[in-house]
Amino acid sequence: MNRGRPRSEEARQAILKTALEMCMRDGYPQLTIKALADEAGVGRQTVYRWWDEKSAIVVEALIDLRERELPERFQETGDTLVDVEQLLATTYELTHEYTGKALVGLMADAQSDAGLSDRLQETVIGPRRDALRDILGHGVETGQLRENVPLPLVVDFAFGTMWYRMLSRHAPVDRELARDITDAIAIMLAV
Repeated sequence: MNRGRPRSEEARQAILKTALEMCMRDGYPQLTIKALADEAGVGRQTVYRWWDEKSAIVVEALIDLRERELPERFQETGDTLVDVEQLLATTYELTHEYTGKALVGLMADAQSDAGLSDRLQETVIGPRRDALRDILGHGVETGQLRENVPLPLVVDFAFGTMWYRMLSRHAPVDRELARDITDAIAIMLAV
């Protein structure tokens, strides 16, 4: 067991992982830099070396998670509707495992913080929207789908339903929802 200070990258990864775990367990509003540092086993100065506020930590944790987890969980097959369902199922599953409460908390803060809203759109929300739009666009290009409805609106439908359910908690965000959304997209974009 290494009793010295953890290497910088180890400490950074511990902080990012712990931030998402604490959000899922306690909720984003309860996350504090002090509690995060204590639970990650680092000093507060270590946290502040990289980030000046908790939203920046959580945004980076979400980006890091996407870069680590998505390639392992999702590979395109070329069958547009299979790929749509798998991308949505993976996204929806991650809301239960890591991202749900963090995203909801960040979105709540983003309503009064334009800079945070822009960061979320550029780094977390936008890339996922782009990935779905690219899959749908490929389906249109290859003749698997027809753009009967503007693709950005279809993307809003897929993720808007997720957000609505996450915020209202009236129904699950799960693999079944991914299947239902994909079936609806198949109808909207039928050839």
